[in-house]
Amino acid sequence: MLKKLFVLGAAAASAGAAIGFVQARAQFRTWGTDPAEKARALPGDDLVPNAEAIDTRGIDIAAAPSDVWPWLVQMGYGRAGWYSYDQLDMNKPSADRIVPELQDLEVGDIVPTHPGGGFEVRDLEPGHALVLYADRALIDSQAAARPHGLTEASVNVQATGKYLEATMKGDFRASWTFVVEPNDKGGTRLVERFRGHMELPPEAATGPAAKVGPVVAGNMLVFGLFVMVRRQLQGIRDRAEGRPIRRSRIAEFVPIVPAAPTVGTAPA
Repeated sequence: MLKKLFVLGAAAASAGAAIGFVQARAQFRTWGTDPAEKARALPGDDLVPNAEAIDTRGIDIAAAPSDVWPWLVQMGYGRAGWYSYDQLDMNKPSADRIVPELQDLEVGDIVPTHPGGGFEVRDLEPGHALVLYADRALIDSQAAARPHGLTEASVNVQATGKYLEATMKGDFRASWTFVVEPNDKGGTRLVERFRGHMELPPEAATGPAAKVGPVVAGNMLVFGLFVMVRRQLQGIRDRAEGRPIRRSRIAEFVPIVPAAPTVGTAPA
């Protein structure tokens, strides 16, 4: 899903100025939260200490934390999905039920973004916090171990993956945290935080691109994260509360085109 976040942001960035993108950027980064929640330390913050992008979002769910947590544990490509825009990040519709065989998750496991790899589970506090992490070294090692992994993904994911391979050649580090806690309404507070750091490759570290590149990439990431994660948090809420699952309008225009069978959770 990390790749899809960047790609969706790229598509939206060109229209950013017209909708007051710069002025609205802070709202994208703190959707559903207050200043205190934004400033609060969360598990995984230390994994990317020099993050340029720090986004914190939250949502209240009318269900017990024990009913929300299983939806997080089973996330991933080829697993239960990301509960967002499946046409952009999945090989099938996201699950609308708890899948018992996907409830065993441990530190060091991989939560796939495509058949060749994904995020590593860096911290896991059952029933409370899930911290995912990815960096250039991890992605490169996964690609070396399974060089044809991306070609086994759905056609949709292949397209976004190839675009990012061509445009994101520098170093990066990213942590993605989900925290589940009781709220004061008798339900659950679900807080999500993304921290990201990106660097240009050495050959692009001088000249105009050295100044413009990180800014453009950061703006694309901010909006892409907002669109995808907002839909994801709402999707988790709807499933945990037993609401009808809303079909994305994207599905009317962009079908999911499957490829080869995908992987489940695998050790790092």
